[in-house]
Amino acid sequence: MTAHPNYITPDGFSKLRAEYDQLLGVERPRVVEIVSWAAGNGDRSENGDYLYGRKRMREIDGQLRRLSKKMKDAKVVDPRQQPDKNKVFFGATVTIVDEDDNHRTVTIVGNDEADASAGRIGWGSPIARALRGAAIGDLRRVLLPAGEKEYEVMAISYPA
Repeated sequence: MTAHPNYITPDGFSKLRAEYDQLLGVERPRVVEIVSWAAGNGDRSENGDYLYGRKRMREIDGQLRRLSKKMKDAKVVDPRQQPDKNKVFFGATVTIVDEDDNHRTVTIVGNDEADASAGRIGWGSPIARALRGAAIGDLRRVLLPAGEKEYEVMAISYPA
């Protein structure tokens, strides 16, 4: 287990499970079938289907191991169950504003389900760490690669 809990939303865990099931139940058996067919065609050293299939099977097996570890280490947290919805905790959707009056809305999710382009930032990211426990009106400083920025928390919400 890692030093910090690997928090994940129920939806994020479902997506990990779906990816695992797709690889194990659909993609891997299809590749095994191709490799078996190709192996029966004779010389394996020059058989592209066989060589590519074996390589793809190793990739799938590696991804299955990574997904299995992520799911084993995951601590599923439902943001709807957050008792204190007036502060920023895991699963919160937070609107922040910087010194230049640039507004940004982010949802704090598990590191494995983060997608900055969709406004979902990982629990372990610098902004999420700075916002933890903040209430509306609080100012928080964040050290970013481009330098330090100060944000004010404008709104906090949780899924209904």
